[in-house]
Parts: sequence; structure tokens; C-alpha cells
Amino acid sequence: MTIVYQQESSFNLDEMLALYRASGINRPTDDSARMAIMLASSNLLITARQNGQLLGLARCLTDKAYVVYICDLLVDKAYQQQGIGKALLAAIQQATGPQVQQLLRSAPSAMQYYPQVGFTAIDNAFHIQRQY
Repeated sequence: MTIVYQQESSFNLDEMLALYRASGINRPTDDSARMAIMLASSNLLITARQNGQLLGLARCLTDKAYVVYICDLLVDKAYQQQGIGKALLAAIQQATGPQVQQLLRSAPSAMQYYPQVGFTAIDNAFHIQRQY
């Protein structure tokens, strides 16, 4: 079966929450109002679907000219290790262009993944930790 990668301008919250839970990514999925704000405020959502079933998602913030921040890259655990994440990253680059830098913050469990798909670790970043 063919997996279709596409930009989506709207989303079904229940479908998205189910994917977040199925992926194992650590997000506040029990707080559906907060998740709805996170998704609605993202200006680039790229999905991976097979026969309409949502398998993966790249949730991003971008100015579309200089930088794109990849907030979430997730794939349903049942479909991981099949190249879906890598294809979602390629779809981000296709959507934003080669002049746009891709940035992300990796989960500790994915630190070995990103160099394998072309990312370079950086040490010139700062953050203020969220309180909840």
C-alpha cells in the first residue's frame, strides 16, 4: 500500500490524539484543550496516511523563508522503522525549500536517529524549561 505525505490545514483532534498516544511521544495528550492549541497554532502540519489512516505527523512552526522548527515528529509504533519519519522530514524540506534551516529538539531516545537522517547536533541553543 502507498503512503501519502501531504500538508494539511485542518485536523481531527481525536485522530491526532490517538496518533500521539500510539507513537509513544511524551506530550500532554490528557489535556485535549492544550493539544488543540498546539496543533492549531502550528503553521505547517505534514501527515503520512495509508488508505486515509493517520500513521505519522510532522508538526512545525516556520516563517517559510529562513527557519522551520520541527516541534514534533511522530510515527505510530506499529509503523516505525519503515522510513516514514525520514519521508516526513523530506516533505518538510520540500514544503519549505533548501533555503530554510530545519531545527528540532530531540527526545533522548532519538538522539542516534537524527544524525542518520542528515541532522547535525548543535551546542549553541538555550531554553527556559516549561513549568508544566
